[in-house]
Amino acid sequence: MADDFDTGNMFQDPEGFYPPEMEPTYAEHTMLSGQVVRVRLVGSHPLYGNMLWNAGRISSDYIETHAPTLIAGKDVLEIGAAAGVPSIVSAIKGARTTVMTDYPDPDLVDNMRQNADAATSMIPAGSSLHVTGYKWGSDVEPLKAYIPEESRAEGFDVLIMADVVYSYREHSNLVKTMQQNMKRTKNAVALVIFTPYQPWLLPQTQKFFPLAEQCGFTVTKVFEKLTDKALFEEDPGDEKLKRTVFGYELRWADDQLG
Repeated sequence: MADDFDTGNMFQDPEGFYPPEMEPTYAEHTMLSGQVVRVRLVGSHPLYGNMLWNAGRISSDYIETHAPTLIAGKDVLEIGAAAGVPSIVSAIKGARTTVMTDYPDPDLVDNMRQNADAATSMIPAGSSLHVTGYKWGSDVEPLKAYIPEESRAEGFDVLIMADVVYSYREHSNLVKTMQQNMKRTKNAVALVIFTPYQPWLLPQTQKFFPLAEQCGFTVTKVFEKLTDKALFEEDPGDEKLKRTVFGYELRWADDQLG
């Protein structure tokens, strides 16, 4: 029997069935120098690319304050960059190479690339800013390929890790990323900066640090800063903790150096 059954429009979603996609928004970060970094945010995204995080702003201030010794002339990698403000500030403050990364999702990567392109006029000659997708714990050679050839094999001087350790199930991959990317020198450093937006998960978040110590790093708390307001004010939990940004520097332990 011929199959002439016509479904018509049975499987077609009615107009307005799905809510319209949210349009991108924009945010500004005013540097301590007075320069303004304007970034585009993804309209809505499950990986929170639609926000400019408190830890990202505070990371940027910390980078700018310590730029002469921390950033200038260095090779810098940011993971979980979202809008990428710390990467952009690093490039503006004279990093030799800055690589801005986040999960390899086309919308996130395209958004980071637009922000990097928009900042081009603020970046001095001799500094380069690159954008790529990267899944934590995966092959690092494509990241190192952005470093000038003469020091490519050594890795990065600085890793920026703002608001990534909340993902406690990924702690082992974050540590692996540090181990494979961070130059084995006394001055190489990973900046781990976060806010406990969900305070009840803070004990889980803090497990990252003893794990890092077990894997060859020293952990030094360098600041604790209270912001004006919580990013998610409506969420439950200790209000002060939701407004607090914690900053740590992680370096190679002496017995890990060549």
